[in-house]
Amino acid sequence: QVQLVESGGGLVQAGGSLRLSCAASGRIFNIRSMGWYRQAPGKQREVVATISSGGSTNYADPVKGRFTISRDSPKNTVYLQMNSLKPEDTAVYYCNAVHKASLLGPASDYWGQGTQVTVSS
Repeated sequence: QVQLVESGGGLVQAGGSLRLSCAASGRIFNIRSMGWYRQAPGKQREVVATISSGGSTNYADPVKGRFTISRDSPKNTVYLQMNSLKPEDTAVYYCNAVHKASLLGPASDYWGQGTQVTVSS
């Protein structure tokens, strides 16, 4: 089992910045990728940014140029630096990890409990 613990959410004014952190712990063998997703009230969960074990990153169009995902692999931690925040960025942000428990076994998704980000106008 892998546990993910997020931190860093909060209330910020439009144009401000926040940094989210997510630390993975437990019986970790190989984390293939990590990422951040968000879910606003009444909407489906959507991907924000992902980063592979090799460091390749992908961003959703609405956050390109404003958000930066990074990863500290030895610490099994992923970060999301969010700049130029907008009210439409308000959501619960969830950390995700794709983990393999063995070399030949399947990959499984793990999720954090979520952290609230609120951007006021």
